[in-house]
Amino acid sequence: MATRRQFIHSIMLASAAIAAPAFGRTISGIPWVPGLADRPAVPDPARTFFTAAERACVRAISARLIPSNDTGPGADEADVVTFIDRQLAGFYGRGERWYMKGPFSAGTDEQGYQSESPPAGLYRKALAALDAHCRGSHDGKAFDELDAGVQDDILAAMEDGELEFEGVAAPAFFALVLENTIEGFFSDPIYGGNRDMAGWRLVGFPGARYDYRDYLDHDGKRLDIPPVGLAGRPEWKTP
Repeated sequence: MATRRQFIHSIMLASAAIAAPAFGRTISGIPWVPGLADRPAVPDPARTFFTAAERACVRAISARLIPSNDTGPGADEADVVTFIDRQLAGFYGRGERWYMKGPFSAGTDEQGYQSESPPAGLYRKALAALDAHCRGSHDGKAFDELDAGVQDDILAAMEDGELEFEGVAAPAFFALVLENTIEGFFSDPIYGGNRDMAGWRLVGFPGARYDYRDYLDHDGKRLDIPPVGLAGRPEWKTP
């Protein structure tokens, strides 16, 4: 699904230009090198949601939605699965700030999330259904054990509604995991994804800097500014 990655890349480049208009089109992608920027905090075992099998499946799904290629690392290298895991373990996963009572209907794209289950519940049901489908159709193999091409075919069938799961809509799950994967790839590293700011470096986003006064008079020159997360940069910390 390299074309999906290219689409996401173009959307985020446009978003970065809007978020930092003073730079115009001079912001460019900065090479990603593991270990040169903040890594997410050590996951709290009490705040994880996935089982080992679920985590392996979601990790494989996100890796196909935003695969690594010659433009840079993908969702797997950015540890998107940890971001999703933490989100599902918290109030988002439980839908605590949403109206989750009936009546329920299919709804429209503009109406947003319409499932009877909160995100965590939808993931749990859909992942179980996906696992049953894969094992029943591919010699007992789980999704993460399949070849990338086969994984892409399954995800495409889910997206198009050609694959039916019992008790859960496959397109709804696909849309949710795609949305969460994009969020994890471009979120601040403090939330678990975007490891080493891989997503930000891909689109040239400078991150959560205090201000940009030092760069206002750049006269249209290219600016390769290392991104900064909410937690700052390691070299800024007081011993």
